[in-house]
Amino acid sequence: MLRFFYRATAVVVIIAAVLALAIYLYLQHPLFGARPSPAETRQFAGTTYYRDGQFINQIPSPIHTNGSTPWSVWKEELFAAKGQPRPDRPLPTAKTDLTSLDIQKDLFVWLGHSAFYIQLGGKRILIDPVFSENASPVPGTNKAFAGTSIYSAADMPPIDILLISHDHYDHLDYPTIKDLQPKVKSVMAGLGVGSHFRAWGYEPKRVHEAGWYDSYQDGDVTVTATPARHFSGRTLTPNQTLWAGYVIKSDKRTLFISGDSGYGPHFAEIGKRFGPFDWVALDSGQYDPRWANVHMNPEEAIKAAAELGAKVFTPDHIGRFSLAPHDWNDPMKRIIRDNTQGQVLWTPLIGQVVYYDTPPQAFTTWWQPAPQR
Repeated sequence: MLRFFYRATAVVVIIAAVLALAIYLYLQHPLFGARPSPAETRQFAGTTYYRDGQFINQIPSPIHTNGSTPWSVWKEELFAAKGQPRPDRPLPTAKTDLTSLDIQKDLFVWLGHSAFYIQLGGKRILIDPVFSENASPVPGTNKAFAGTSIYSAADMPPIDILLISHDHYDHLDYPTIKDLQPKVKSVMAGLGVGSHFRAWGYEPKRVHEAGWYDSYQDGDVTVTATPARHFSGRTLTPNQTLWAGYVIKSDKRTLFISGDSGYGPHFAEIGKRFGPFDWVALDSGQYDPRWANVHMNPEEAIKAAAELGAKVFTPDHIGRFSLAPHDWNDPMKRIIRDNTQGQVLWTPLIGQVVYYDTPPQAFTTWWQPAPQR
């Protein structure tokens, strides 16, 4: 019996060692990026939003809320009943040839989730592109909705400014960033995010790291990083890089992209400093009471749009990946239901071109069930 015990123990130890080695080796994969250097972190310490070796939010924002913990969330995700977090059909799209668009026309194309292609002031701007089928370091765990992967890096024209809101996998995608490298003139991202780009082969002079309210100018277009209420990290060490939204301004119009963000006083502050905005795209999905501080629900997004002074609002962080147990189309249904003040909404298909100068274009209710025949 004792002999069997020792043999069984040896087998368990060997299996554990092999698993530990496999995990260690996998963590060396370049997709995890790189941490900022000690010299960089010493510079971060000079800001008001870096404390005890981590970036922080403007107001206290624990990730887990309403009594939840990491363990309870994992348990519920594994065993709790869910609604319909994914559509049961391929979603409709309208793929536009981005290379054929007149650069003198101000426009945007939603690429799904939080990714946008924008033309403004003669510049091409790409935001949080994720062209991979899986927005996770673990293969097959966060697959794109059927029908939504219609673009690749090969479909992109030359990009003047690549904007990254933060380094989570559904916003900063290693294969996409590598494939885009020959087409990108410059990158703007939060403090510390540049370490990933440099590790992935981007020349340091092309990468501009920004603290909140820092700006970058290219021609007549000025981009300013703004506060957001979120967190960051590609490994188990969180908040080593800064998260941000962006004000994008030309001589003709002012736009705003929230990035991932919970609701907070920063929206009123941004509206006061830069508003009113001709168009805003706001985090409106992947919310849950268990992480209420770091993603807005639809009602909060509508409120934020009003505080920003938004003339037009496009919901994002929807339509391609599921990171929360709510029904995949719950964000749009609630926004339509609760938009009682008549906020102008632009809700294009993935790939549909929307011109800022053109009177309101036709938008389908792509989130509704397909009509029965």
